[in-house]
Amino acid sequence: MTFAQLLDQVGGMGRFQVINVMLLCLPMVLMAAHNLLQNFTAAIPGHHCRISINNTCGNITTGSLNCRDLLTAFIPTDSKQMLQKCHRFVTAQQQSPNPNFTGTEAQVEPCLDGWTYEEHVFASTIVTEWDLVCDFRNLQQMAQSIYMAGVLVGAVVFGGLSDKFGRKALLIWSCFQMAVSGSCAAFAPSFTAYCAFRFLSGMALSGVGLNCVSLSVEWTPMHSRATVSMVTGYSYSVGQFILAGVAYAIRDWRWLQLAVSFPYFAFFLYGWWFTESARWYATAGKLDLALKELRKVARINGWKEQGEKLSLEVLKASLQKEAPSAKSNFAAADLVRTPKVRHITCCLCFVWFSTSFAYYGLAMDLQNFGVSVYLIQVVFGAVDIPAKLIAFLVICSFGRRVAQALSLILAGLSIVGNIFVPQDMQILRTIFAVFGKGCLGASFNCVFLYTGELYPTVIRQTGMGFGNTMARVGGIVAPLVRMTSEYSPTLPLLIYGAAPIISGIAACLLPETLNMPLPDTVEDIESQ
Repeated sequence: MTFAQLLDQVGGMGRFQVINVMLLCLPMVLMAAHNLLQNFTAAIPGHHCRISINNTCGNITTGSLNCRDLLTAFIPTDSKQMLQKCHRFVTAQQQSPNPNFTGTEAQVEPCLDGWTYEEHVFASTIVTEWDLVCDFRNLQQMAQSIYMAGVLVGAVVFGGLSDKFGRKALLIWSCFQMAVSGSCAAFAPSFTAYCAFRFLSGMALSGVGLNCVSLSVEWTPMHSRATVSMVTGYSYSVGQFILAGVAYAIRDWRWLQLAVSFPYFAFFLYGWWFTESARWYATAGKLDLALKELRKVARINGWKEQGEKLSLEVLKASLQKEAPSAKSNFAAADLVRTPKVRHITCCLCFVWFSTSFAYYGLAMDLQNFGVSVYLIQVVFGAVDIPAKLIAFLVICSFGRRVAQALSLILAGLSIVGNIFVPQDMQILRTIFAVFGKGCLGASFNCVFLYTGELYPTVIRQTGMGFGNTMARVGGIVAPLVRMTSEYSPTLPLLIYGAAPIISGIAACLLPETLNMPLPDTVEDIESQ
């Protein structure tokens, strides 16, 4: 009897599995909010040098025409007659009769007294809090990179720890760490403290994601895994809608940061209810605990009599190949030690990196679409609904490999296609970007399921952690690629598009897992 058959004996996809998946989806909903939070908390409002005239004229967008004329006496304008953001005149200039006068002939200086910011869209952001503009504008991107570095470290740390200490314990700790560090970031007194707390939040996010996926997959029967994967994927999409709505209602970055972090205290409290993976107990040699959890699941599913028929002798006979694995210590090196597992790891390395790399290249650049940042966030979230539904149908009908390869290749082609669309055709460019983002969302949905099915139980979390590590490397590198636009405006799009196309080809080399039982040992993979 395999573990899949044991799950069927205790109720299959019963009441326990439904409740388990629902409760695991709630922490995953707010994962999207934290990943994309800096689209709002680190948004860059319109700004110009602070001068004394602001005390009487107020905001540059609401002030009268006369006030704007006064401001141009203190602040030079650019070629589009917009106030320059980083310089002011050393001495006030008299109004020139030449309408094309920009003040470039006069002596200018940096904004020594700080900046005045527009407040009609964002009441407060970390940019306005600590003046992360002009010479300090790179600090805004650095904050996101530090957060992604935390996610990377968390993937490495929590991936290995959960294989040693279990999924439940690490999930509870990750929710607690997210609640504390995220809430502390809302009260950070300095930019340095903010970055430190965001780093810790990034670490916790990896722990939440990895262990939620594992607990859902390892308690789900084989025939329902694709459905559960789609549900968990949609929870992330719902999180994008929630982020847009909450950010629209809460314009102050501190309260917004707190609003998406505080709920993790509730997740931490009910996390104690979760049932540890019996599959993990079995591979760790703790068959008595595995038996206890299986009987608990049978009772909740209404199959108590079937659960009582299980015994340690039955488990030992049924799972004899899983218990001995506890005698061996598994490490990250096992991901590349044997030929077939090494092949899987190399291909998944490309898939995880490129999916995240292209995804964050698009998703963290909302202010450059020329429309409301709240609207484009909703559109980016909405496109996930049909994209992931189509991916689910492809996954169930044609297999994981086809869905993974197709989503990546189509995403790459849509991004590259924007190279040939003129800059003034904003609607068409947005359509291409939204389509590409939808494909990348479907790719994320697929790769979580695919990775969990490709790796055996003894190194599944380590493999998931490694995949997440590569994804976070992609997330860290993505903002840096935008700098290549200084050499060629089309170069970032070419790089963002080429990576998923290459990875889509690599995905074609992976084995299919449709209707296959989850492997438990490395030997299962090598003997396929």
